[in-house]
Amino acid sequence: MTERRRFDSMGTWVECLVDASPSPALAAALAAVEREFGRLERMLSRFRADSELSRLNRDRFLDDPSDELLELTELALDARESTGGRFDPTLHDALVAAGYDRTFAEVPQEVLDYRAFPAAPAGGRDAGGRDVRVHGRRIELGPGASLDLGGIAKGYAADRCVAALAAFGPALVNAGGDLAVSGPRAEGAWPVGVDVPSGTLTLALDGGGLATSGRDRRRWRRGGEERHHLIDPWTLRPAENGPLSVTVAAQSATAAEVASKQLFLAKDPEHEAQAAGRPAVIVHENGETRLVGVGA
Repeated sequence: MTERRRFDSMGTWVECLVDASPSPALAAALAAVEREFGRLERMLSRFRADSELSRLNRDRFLDDPSDELLELTELALDARESTGGRFDPTLHDALVAAGYDRTFAEVPQEVLDYRAFPAAPAGGRDAGGRDVRVHGRRIELGPGASLDLGGIAKGYAADRCVAALAAFGPALVNAGGDLAVSGPRAEGAWPVGVDVPSGTLTLALDGGGLATSGRDRRRWRRGGEERHHLIDPWTLRPAENGPLSVTVAAQSATAAEVASKQLFLAKDPEHEAQAAGRPAVIVHENGETRLVGVGA
C-alpha cells in the first residue's frame, strides 16, 4: 500500500509517497514533511523579503546563519568548484535582469521594457568577481555576488525529507521534478515519468535522486527577447543553443540538481554523460531524445 501527501511549496508542487500501511505515526511524519518544506522556503527563498537568504543578499554578510543556510551555501560553492563554474549559485542578479524577479507564477509572459544584463567579464567567467566566502559561521558576499539557491534548495529539501520518511518504508519525494528516493518498493523500483517531445519516458528509480534542467518550460519575453531561467555563467544571459533539457540520475536529489545543470551547459553533454557513466535523458533542439550513460 502506498501512502501519499501532496502540497504546494517552493514555487512548485511537492508529492510524497511511502510504501507502507497507513498509521497515525506515518500521517504525522507526512504532515511534518510539509511543515519542513514550508520552513525551508521561508528561510531560503529569494522571493521573500523576510527570508534569511534575502537578508544575506541585502546586508552582504551574515554572522551565525542557520545550519541549513550555511550547509547549503557550502554545498553550492563546492558544486561551483567541482563543475568548473557551470553550476553557479551567484547568478541572482542576472536572473533578475532576465525578468525572473518574482515567483514564476507572477512573471509576466510578455513585458515590453528591456533590462540590461550584468556585463560579462572580458575573456570569460570571472569567479573572483562574484566571490562568496565562508569563515567559520560567517558568510560574506563579494562585489557582484548575490545568492540564488532555488534549484539546489529543492533537491536539498527532498533529500532531507525522504530520509525522515524512510523510517516508515521505502519513500519518494518529488519536488517539482527534483526527486529523492530512499529505496525500492516491495514490488521493485519506482516508475518515474520524464516528459519528452514524443510523450513520456518511464524510468525505474530504486534509490538516489533525479533532476531536470531545461529551457523548454520556464520561458517568457522581455523587450522582444525570448528568455528563460537557465543563465550561462560566462555570458550572464539565458543560455543559448545546446539541449532543450537534461534529466540526470545521481546519488541524491541535490547531486542530480547540480549534475543536470553541469550537463546542460556542456559542449557535448552526451559524450560527457557517457564518459562519466552518468545516466541521463537528453532532449535536443530538434526533439531527438537520447538515453545515455547507462551501462557505461
